[in-house]
Amino acid sequence: MSIKIAIGSDHAGFELKKELIEYFKNTVIEIIDKGCYSLERVDYPDFGHAVANAVLSSEVNFGILMCGSGNGINMSANKHKGIRAALCWNEEIAKLARLHNDANILVLPARYINLEEAKKCVAIFLTEKFEGGRHQQRIEKIDY
Repeated sequence: MSIKIAIGSDHAGFELKKELIEYFKNTVIEIIDKGCYSLERVDYPDFGHAVANAVLSSEVNFGILMCGSGNGINMSANKHKGIRAALCWNEEIAKLARLHNDANILVLPARYINLEEAKKCVAIFLTEKFEGGRHQQRIEKIDY
C-alpha cells in the first residue's frame, strides 16, 4: 500500500519542508506539496487549512505541517472537525500522538527542531498504529 502525505508550511517552515520532501524522494511515499513555495512571508492558516482539507477529503492518508513554533498552523488545522493535528518535537511525542490520539496530521515546530529529530518524528508517526481500546472513547469526545 502506498502512502500519500500532504505537506505544508509557512515561510518559517519552508526550509524544513523542502528538506523533508527531499527525504521522501526515492521512497514509496507520495508527497503532495500544499505550499508555501518560498521564504516570502505568508499566513500559516492558508496552509494549515489546505493540508487539513486534503486529509478530510481522503486525497491523502496523513498530513505534515510546520511553522515557526508549530502552534499557529496546528491551531488552524485543528479547527476542522475530524482533524487531530499533534504538535510534536520528539520521537516519543509523535509515537504517542498516533498510538493514543489517532493523530492524522503531524505538526513540527520548524524553529525548534533539527532535521534529524524531524525525520525521527515523521518515521514513527507513519509507522505507529492507533491502539484503539480505551483511547477510542476519548477520541470520540474530541469532535462535538
